[in-house]
Amino acid sequence: MADHLLSIMTFFPLLGMLFILFIPRDNDGLLKGFTLVVTLITFVISLPLAFNDVFTTSGGMHYKEFSEWINIDGFFQMNYNLGIDGISLWLVMLTTFIMPIAVLSTWKAVDKNTKGFMALLLLLETGMLGAFVSLDLFLFYIFWELMLIPMYFLIGIWGGKNRIYAAVKFFIYTAVGSLLMLVAIIFVYYYALQSGAPINGFGIQEFYMLDLPYNAQYWLFLAFGFSFAIKVPMFPLHTWLPDAHTEAPTAGSVILAAVLLKMGTYGYVRFAMPLFPDAVQTFIPLLATLSVVGIIYGSLVAMMQEDVKKLVAYSSVAHLGFVMLGIFAMNLQGMAGGIIQMINHGVSTGALFLIVGFIYERRHTRMISEFGGLAHKMPIFATIFLIITFSSIGLPGTNGFVGEFLALVGAFESGLRWYAVVATTGVIFAAVYMLWMYQRVMMGKITNPANENLSDLSVREIVVMMPLVLFVFWIGIAPNTFFEKMNPAVEQLLNQMNNNKVAVVEIQQPVVANLLETK
Repeated sequence: MADHLLSIMTFFPLLGMLFILFIPRDNDGLLKGFTLVVTLITFVISLPLAFNDVFTTSGGMHYKEFSEWINIDGFFQMNYNLGIDGISLWLVMLTTFIMPIAVLSTWKAVDKNTKGFMALLLLLETGMLGAFVSLDLFLFYIFWELMLIPMYFLIGIWGGKNRIYAAVKFFIYTAVGSLLMLVAIIFVYYYALQSGAPINGFGIQEFYMLDLPYNAQYWLFLAFGFSFAIKVPMFPLHTWLPDAHTEAPTAGSVILAAVLLKMGTYGYVRFAMPLFPDAVQTFIPLLATLSVVGIIYGSLVAMMQEDVKKLVAYSSVAHLGFVMLGIFAMNLQGMAGGIIQMINHGVSTGALFLIVGFIYERRHTRMISEFGGLAHKMPIFATIFLIITFSSIGLPGTNGFVGEFLALVGAFESGLRWYAVVATTGVIFAAVYMLWMYQRVMMGKITNPANENLSDLSVREIVVMMPLVLFVFWIGIAPNTFFEKMNPAVEQLLNQMNNNKVAVVEIQQPVVANLLETK
């Protein structure tokens, strides 16, 4: 089983989806219960990864699986190539951890076509896990596209009143970026073939060794980077996200925030940056600028929202700006901070969308003006909501502080000092819009009679939230539990990028030359 652990973990949800097809359509309880069991077993299957000390001693790939899949006389070869290191480890664990929570959130929220909803959730989990463990670029692309299909239907069928608009917008944005990435993948493969490089299919570890000329790197990084920037999403390619979050069902919003958005940030770390290290250096000023603009813009727009769910959606744009700024610092502190902030954002923002879902189930509205004084009627809910709020604004002792602090320190030490200084104002803005929202929703007197009879969290809802609260404090108080397995892989990745830089770069584009002069 250890030799095929990644395959078992990745495709077990797909097997569960096939079994769901034989469960009667009208048996909602059995459908939800079976899906919960499948996701819990998938989480248990993944646990040996988190407890294996091999990640603390080696930054390389582990649990590798390889077999030939498609081979057309040396003209085209694609392999089933899987592996995991300390970077992808925690993203895999986040995925298997968040899925049972997402299923539990559907118990009252999903009451139509439950069979289709649960089948799509399991298909989505297979797509997400496959993308994180793929070491073949074409295999990664297949899983990348696979994720698009179930999320499109989850939004389009079970979403809010503007669900069709949001689903189509999500699909168009993601599909356009994906096609650009596909063209770039094919170009890299055929360049490797023509140059006589010793490659075996689309294996990324072999592609890391390619000596791509700078001009090729420039355009290839643009293609990969544009696709990943849409998925993050980075400003100004973020406009699909608020619509998708607002219209998606609670489980869809949780998965979108916790895992799917990390595909973009992970794509930069795993593919775009190590494959094209010289082009990265060229674009760092631009990318850092867009990251900081996203932090400030997302915060200011979130501050103006009257819909709680839209506020949380725009806060994602700001938080992921910190992730990207840390990654582009290109040092251990910044990149480790950016990666741990991916996990932190998944925990805190996923929890916020669950909280919004709890309120919506009781009042069928998300407008802040409709609430006020809920803490008097829902003390347990108010306590958990406050903890997650502190996590989101990065209070010391919570998970959010660790990631944002390291990302800012890394950016400052790498020479992006003014970027770090300006980005720090985003921490202040986060405190403003989150605490102001909490004060208007939870504190004061109850002025709306509809809030007089609200019930506090049920046992199921407390069970849903407690694992997330646990991780808020675990990462905040003992972050080395995560860094000790992550840092060796981050160090190896940074060394890989530094070793692959060429000594002399010919720059032909005036825009690029100006960026370098600015740097």
